Amino acid sequence: MTTNGRPELKLRSIDELATLVYDGGKRRDGRRPQITPNIKRCRSPKEVLDYARERELVIVDFKFTDLLGRWHHFSIPIHQLDEGVFEEGLGFDGSSIRAFQDIHESDMLLKPDPTTAVVDPVMQIPTLSLTCNIYDPLTHEPYNKDTRWIAMKAERFLMQSGLADTSYWGPEAEFFVFDGVRFDYRTQTGYFEIESDMAIWESGRGHDPRRGPNLGYRPEAKMGYFRVPPVDAMQDWRSEAILRMITTGLDVEVHHGEVASAGQQEIDLKYTTMVRAADQLQWYKYILKNVAVAYGKTVTFMPKPMYGDNGSGMHCHQSLWKGGVNLFYDANGYAGLSQMALWYIGGILKHTPALLAIVAPTTNSYKRLVPGYEAPVMMAYSNRNRSACIRIPAYSDNPKAKRIEYRCPDPSSNPYLAMAAMLMAGIDGILNRIDPGMPMDLDLYEAHDVNVPQVPGSLEAVLDHLERDHDWLLRGGVFTPDVIEAWIKWKRKNEVDGIRLRPHPYEYVMYYDV
Repeated sequence: MTTNGRPELKLRSIDELATLVYDGGKRRDGRRPQITPNIKRCRSPKEVLDYARERELVIVDFKFTDLLGRWHHFSIPIHQLDEGVFEEGLGFDGSSIRAFQDIHESDMLLKPDPTTAVVDPVMQIPTLSLTCNIYDPLTHEPYNKDTRWIAMKAERFLMQSGLADTSYWGPEAEFFVFDGVRFDYRTQTGYFEIESDMAIWESGRGHDPRRGPNLGYRPEAKMGYFRVPPVDAMQDWRSEAILRMITTGLDVEVHHGEVASAGQQEIDLKYTTMVRAADQLQWYKYILKNVAVAYGKTVTFMPKPMYGDNGSGMHCHQSLWKGGVNLFYDANGYAGLSQMALWYIGGILKHTPALLAIVAPTTNSYKRLVPGYEAPVMMAYSNRNRSACIRIPAYSDNPKAKRIEYRCPDPSSNPYLAMAAMLMAGIDGILNRIDPGMPMDLDLYEAHDVNVPQVPGSLEAVLDHLERDHDWLLRGGVFTPDVIEAWIKWKRKNEVDGIRLRPHPYEYVMYYDV
């Protein structure tokens, strides 16, 4: 059977997957297994081997993240996995990975993290998945461009600073689910076309033999938020996706349709520590894309895939804790925030022009970060105000719930780098006691008499800021100069110039008859 001309991706059923994950591959009492987040967390290579044996897994998949945030993988049969693999590592060609190694220094090592062992939730063949760290085979030191290692260093630096012992992160990655997409760019042509039966522009179509009659239930532009079925046609799709997430240990809090027409969605995960939150975002994208393909659909995390409607952000909730106490809370402070939290905000606002090069790192990001939509472009903070870069959520008075929400990031970012960079900006604010100024509790889009700086308007501009302003990232060796240099070089050559050198289709509309 095929889907859009491709072999159909068959997913293991939720029932089978739950049995495989929780019952060691054997149904105990014949009843339907319950999907609950009680995954066993392995602590050692031996426990991983026992885990795989109990669940009768037959393939081992090793996953790692490149500098720009894309997951890569390769697999071996289970009988090739032993404790030595965790210590000695497995080799791969670093020169074939974007922005990694040159050809004369291509050999690299992957070492699996045993605490990441989990049953792959989308593969039919029972597969053990392990997330890996990257090492240099000559020095046996962690690889500077391993972004998971950078996030680990950021967590370590926070502890060593004495400011806090834990940071908690709750990224909210929005995305679109389309029925199909076509795009191409050649010397003589360039275009993209989105297919979505949930899009308002389909309201005038006639009967389609492939899609059936036009039933008319679609969200209008910017009117998709929290709609119920049949306007929300993705309810069951999201429910299946979150059940698969839960089997990998992701703690899902809520799912719903988002603002834009054409199938914008959001699924929120409960906050957790930084590296774990970034690991979970990689699983989040992987599961959503694979469940979409199995349904004959496609998922994109592009910040702005279409004109005239909302784009997709990744609002990042964050807080610092010490000894189990939330350091961002003060009952007498503005919006319940402590002085430390205000300084943290000051650091993020001060460094936002440079920080955006990492948290909103594509040319497409700046088609979302424009005034007039939900995307925040005003460099200010406020209680409840979604037009400011930083919002202090007001849903709860519980001290444990007090946090800040940085609204500029988007899901095109590498989650390890993005969260590490935000933390380093906040720490810089605390160490230097950076005053964030007065809060802005008003609609900043309509307040024409208020002078609030806006974020830079292009990837080129924020890369220039990052080049001038990055010493705060180097503190404690968290980021290294070669990582910053490689990031800026890749983005300028392959993305900024990639767009700048090519005529845009709309330029024909504006300029063909000059």
